[in-house]
Amino acid sequence: MDLPQLLLVGLVLLLGVAGVLVPGVPGTLLVWAGVLWWTLRERSAAAWSLLVSATALLLVVQVVKWQLPPRRLQGVGATGRMAAYAGVGALLGFVLVPVVGAVPGFVGGIYLCERLRLGTHGEAWASVRAVMRAVGTSVLVELLACLMVVGAWVGTVVAG
Repeated sequence: MDLPQLLLVGLVLLLGVAGVLVPGVPGTLLVWAGVLWWTLRERSAAAWSLLVSATALLLVVQVVKWQLPPRRLQGVGATGRMAAYAGVGALLGFVLVPVVGAVPGFVGGIYLCERLRLGTHGEAWASVRAVMRAVGTSVLVELLACLMVVGAWVGTVVAG
């Protein structure tokens, strides 16, 4: 696969990861479609293995996500700005400490947003707890799975 197409696949994957944080955007589907596109062009054993693994992981995550109790975000004051901070935090955490860094990065992004908005540590931390109870778990599970797929894709591209 040539470099421009590889960069476009990477862009689709990043849009998918960002789409996990935006309601109504099929982020997981975009990540899977990006891996499918790459696999159909690459046609190697590693590419097919990654596609099968990513498909299985993302399907399991969808089932797990449906099993988690739904909560309402409006009741705890979550905003698009908070989702952006959480997403950037998760992405930075993922890059700094691969895979496991996404969790503290996600929480840290929410905390930073609330600290800037509310001003004090106590109020910000109370808000973080409320948001995490409302939606954090399901979004975090889906985000972590997508980041794992993107990380595996990057590793496969670099190794291949």
